[in-house]
Amino acid sequence: MDSTQVEKSTISRWKPVIEDWKHTFYLWRRTKLAMVGTFIVAGFLLMALLAPLLAPYDPIKVDLVNRLKPPSKQFLFGTDQFGRDILSRVLYGARVEVWIIFLVTVISGTIGTAIGIVAGYFGGWIDEILMRITDIFLAFPRLILAMALSAVLGRGLTNAIIAISLVEWTVIARLARAEAMRVKSQPFIEAAKAVGASDLRILVLHVLPMCVSPVLVQLTMRMGTIILTAAGLGFLGLGAQPPTPEWGAIVSDGRSYLINHWWISTFPGLFIAVVVLGFNLLGDGIRDILDPRLRR
Repeated sequence: MDSTQVEKSTISRWKPVIEDWKHTFYLWRRTKLAMVGTFIVAGFLLMALLAPLLAPYDPIKVDLVNRLKPPSKQFLFGTDQFGRDILSRVLYGARVEVWIIFLVTVISGTIGTAIGIVAGYFGGWIDEILMRITDIFLAFPRLILAMALSAVLGRGLTNAIIAISLVEWTVIARLARAEAMRVKSQPFIEAAKAVGASDLRILVLHVLPMCVSPVLVQLTMRMGTIILTAAGLGFLGLGAQPPTPEWGAIVSDGRSYLINHWWISTFPGLFIAVVVLGFNLLGDGIRDILDPRLRR
């Protein structure tokens, strides 16, 4: 086979993949709200990445001379009761939120997916035990349960991440279980069993890949909830501890000054609302794009 034939073979092999990506981009452009969510999330990530370059001041440095300054050219978002620049604290707070989202998503996604596919694939008493444990967690409001777990584990950002992860895995487990129950009845699973494939091999190589897309969509949509839960724990003093610039903690710092010094709580609260909206729009867009009816 000469070089021309090799080149044509390579192009023909990659052509379906290229066409699929083109179609995905076309669907993305059609979904306006998904594009808005993408820009918001991208701005949020850039803000976290470039915080050291964008922040005009040290986010934890106390400057009592400039305490409770209103928004101005010197301090765009004003200062808090300790003279710390609110803009700098919000920018560095984005880094804390990204870290929380990443760890909670990885931990809860891993736990929930593993429990869900095992319960859905094996069924029987294994399914009953795992799902009853899941029901126990689902019986409580997520924020209340996260607060209780944080109180038991102790205050701090690490314990808050663990508490949120132990709350968020339940939704993923339910979704993964439903997908596993659907997939295990497919002919290719029966074929894999017929050739002697082990249950572990079937779970990892056949069931898990079929569950990835819906789980990723659900995880993306849960990222907004993760931010809200982390902010709620920070507001109550159960999450990040001073002087860590976490958005919920910054809102809590300004609650005693809300009437006369509104900027302390308002700006981080606005960032929480906008970023949560962005993740929700992004999750909706991913769900629509992965819908087979739209892809046709």
